[in-house]
Amino acid sequence: MKIILLLSLAFVLVSQSYGNSLDSCQGRCGYGTDAGFTCQCNSACERYGDCCHDYLAICKGTLSCKGRCGEQYNSQNKCHCNSKCSSHNNCCTDYNDLCGGSGGSGSGGQILDSEITALSEVLYALDSNKASMSEVILNTQALVSNSQTSAQQDLSPNKLFQFVDEASLFSKPTYAAFLALLDNYSRQTGVTENFSPEQVAEQEHFLTESISNTEVGQELYAFLYTKGLYKSEEEFKYDLKMMWFGLYTRYAGKMDSSGFEHIFAGEIKKSKVSGFHNWLQFYLLEKQGLLNYYSHSFNGPWETYPDVLGMQFNWDGYYKQVGSAIIGCSPEFDLALYSLCYIARPGKQCKLSLGGKSLMIQTYTWDNSSYGNGKKYIASAFPSTP
Repeated sequence: MKIILLLSLAFVLVSQSYGNSLDSCQGRCGYGTDAGFTCQCNSACERYGDCCHDYLAICKGTLSCKGRCGEQYNSQNKCHCNSKCSSHNNCCTDYNDLCGGSGGSGSGGQILDSEITALSEVLYALDSNKASMSEVILNTQALVSNSQTSAQQDLSPNKLFQFVDEASLFSKPTYAAFLALLDNYSRQTGVTENFSPEQVAEQEHFLTESISNTEVGQELYAFLYTKGLYKSEEEFKYDLKMMWFGLYTRYAGKMDSSGFEHIFAGEIKKSKVSGFHNWLQFYLLEKQGLLNYYSHSFNGPWETYPDVLGMQFNWDGYYKQVGSAIIGCSPEFDLALYSLCYIARPGKQCKLSLGGKSLMIQTYTWDNSSYGNGKKYIASAFPSTP
């Protein structure tokens, strides 16, 4: 009987244009198109008819609210995980346990503001790979008002980064792993991103170095583990991989963007710089003569690194009105703060405390597609004015 049922399921999947490849969706649900596999496991595969044979069973057949708290109603789901499911008596059986009966994100409601600020102070203290004031020297030059940020006037004749000690900083494992990722993207939206197996390995290596091999990463994981949000470090890193590196479309239906590309590498959309909130990418492009620093509209109160700066600049012909970034921090610190805020306060402002001084991080969810069982990719995250 089991063999007959499996054969029937295989027939149904093939008849719906789902591939009969031996490749599986196990551990790949929602991830962007990967040329290293013969079939895919994301929403686009339904459109293009190249889903793996077990796509429906693994990626869409769940009866759990794991990763689905607060998702929009979908009539195709067998049970639901939003605030209205109780009144319609169609909640998944673990809705109250995982979502707190609130229909929220499944995480934000479990984490208090005081816990976020306390944890951010701990992460700040643990960032041993941050730059010292002698390793990164800035020349901030012109300070402009908010009303002047759209003027596109170069008021700073010199480079922002006067000196960066590459020999000291770039030899650190997390820096090296981060820098290896920056050339994996086409900055123009509307151009499909395809990751080679080597590039996927670079993503996983960065997450391992940042989460498994640093005190910052281990502290963040331990906190989220105690909150019951992840059962293992591997589950946490897999979720970060999907959240940050999973592909979605910003333009023309192409799988052309991800949270990592938008926030850390930067993109060009409709003749403007989109995203771009990382100091290392800024430095490297400025060093190559591809980026011209114009001015800054705010500067954080910190006298050591990490600090925060809101910058105006031209990236090889395209303008960014305010590109805020945490300056001088390690890659793992950048990743940890944005991930904490996105997990705890998705799509909202997130109040942190660094060295006794407040910082607001704004995050945005990508609501047009999802991974896993309704989980949202990160659309953007950046420092708000301190």
